[in-house]
Amino acid sequence: MQTRTLGSNGTTSLQVSALGLGCMGMSFGYGPPQDKPAMISLLRAAVERGITFFDTAEVYGPFANEELLGEALAPVREQVVIATKFGFRIDAEGRRQDGLDSRPEHIRAVAEASLRRLRCETIDLFYQHRVDPQVPIEEVAGAVGELIRAGKVRHFGLSEAGVNTIRRAHAVQPVTALQSEYSLWWREPEQQILPTLETLGIGFVPFSPLGRGFLTGKIDEHTHFDASDFRHSVPRFAVEARRTNKALIEVLTAIATPRGLTSAQLALAWLLAKKPWIVPIPGTTRLPRLEENIAAAAVSLSAEDVQQIEAAAARIPVQGARYTEQMNRMVDR
Repeated sequence: MQTRTLGSNGTTSLQVSALGLGCMGMSFGYGPPQDKPAMISLLRAAVERGITFFDTAEVYGPFANEELLGEALAPVREQVVIATKFGFRIDAEGRRQDGLDSRPEHIRAVAEASLRRLRCETIDLFYQHRVDPQVPIEEVAGAVGELIRAGKVRHFGLSEAGVNTIRRAHAVQPVTALQSEYSLWWREPEQQILPTLETLGIGFVPFSPLGRGFLTGKIDEHTHFDASDFRHSVPRFAVEARRTNKALIEVLTAIATPRGLTSAQLALAWLLAKKPWIVPIPGTTRLPRLEENIAAAAVSLSAEDVQQIEAAAARIPVQGARYTEQMNRMVDR
């Protein structure tokens, strides 16, 4: 697989595979946790197939996903880049609490705990998971900068951060990557985020590049979501919204099929064609889906192809909010 360069920590740039692997769903968020041995096998299969960029967070579980990656990737640690995140409140028993916590002392404590779970000496990319309105971003950037100078972290990242926050953080400690949602059914980052990142030399890591599975075409109004699957409460996945949004899949499939692609591969190839510093991180728990996603990295779309895809998608207004009101309140504007 080809590699791409995200941003720099001020001295060293971060190079990763053109596609990464979002690992949250293996342990958290999309129903019950998956079988651990099977997920270890899948993670190692991803490395064998050229993926070097793996995304996790302490809150996925909590803790279970970092532990999974730590065990699975220990034998190949020097070959891979692991990104994890801080910023949520989690009690001593490993239960997520309401609210955010990006106090410098908390960041340092999370880093030490994540290093133990990941079985490594340095975190490659350390994201603030959500912007904490109670802690100035300059203090957050400064704390991560200290960890970088101490050799415990290599690169600083932000997630779901707005333009003003990105600029303020970057002035204190260079931001290597921003991770936010971006796909053919959520294109808001094109308005302000992408131009800002390009100006500052910051890479972009789209999460949910397949619309939390919807752009695969495997989800419709008859799909049942387990109560532990957060899509169960997301407006965009309400039955009526799914029924209406199916029109987008039909449009994408009509473009993809003559090219010998699936709708998911078209959606990933579109993202990769947008900018050379964009690295999507689709998640999966199945080897066939992993291989399907990886094949998208070899697809080359022309500027005319991209325009055709965007024009077709723009004719289908997507129904339903992407987050619940509670989740949306944690997105920095």
